[in-house]
Amino acid sequence: MASIRVHGSPISTATARILACLYEKDLDYEFVLLDMKNNEHKKHPFLSINPFGQVPGFQDGDLTIFESRAITQYLAKAYASKGTQLISDDPKKAAIILTWIEVEGHHYDPPAVALSFEHLVKPQFGLGETDPAAVAENETKLGKVLDIYENQLSKNKFLAGDEFSLADLHHIPNVSYLSMTPSKKLFESRPRVNAWVAEITARPSWAKVVALRNQS
Repeated sequence: MASIRVHGSPISTATARILACLYEKDLDYEFVLLDMKNNEHKKHPFLSINPFGQVPGFQDGDLTIFESRAITQYLAKAYASKGTQLISDDPKKAAIILTWIEVEGHHYDPPAVALSFEHLVKPQFGLGETDPAAVAENETKLGKVLDIYENQLSKNKFLAGDEFSLADLHHIPNVSYLSMTPSKKLFESRPRVNAWVAEITARPSWAKVVALRNQS
């Protein structure tokens, strides 16, 4: 039995982030699917893994942690010799990767999540109609972030250098969702961003996550 257990749902971007990392690292794991429609993540025993009642939860032997970006960094370091190297062992290169990980979490993710909510979550879960004002506001915010990405990608193939890293991987779940919405124009109007989106979403690791999501 695999020592790694992931608790969550593959439709969750945070859970998908961990699954993509596991596939990049070529690691075996056990997936514990939570029934989020019935709020299984808000109840015990899951609350003993993540007391905030949010997916994912993660276990590796006697280690229990949550927060997807912390989990992926743990996997990249604990299993550095396995699969794709996602964080450099060079301190300066690692610092650049960590910088762009922070950029994703603080600058990219908030407006991107808001757009996914308006375009996808609201219609799917009957939470009301898409709010054009909220879409416009968050497209403006995300567009400013992607202008910086466009410039950064003029220097490197990927965000933190010429090698795929956690900085890129962390974007894939939400990039994939936004690519199914009208807001994909924000990617398509920026040639380098658009090429980067195509590159990272074509990785075999992500294809495996999508396959798992389609089974759920």
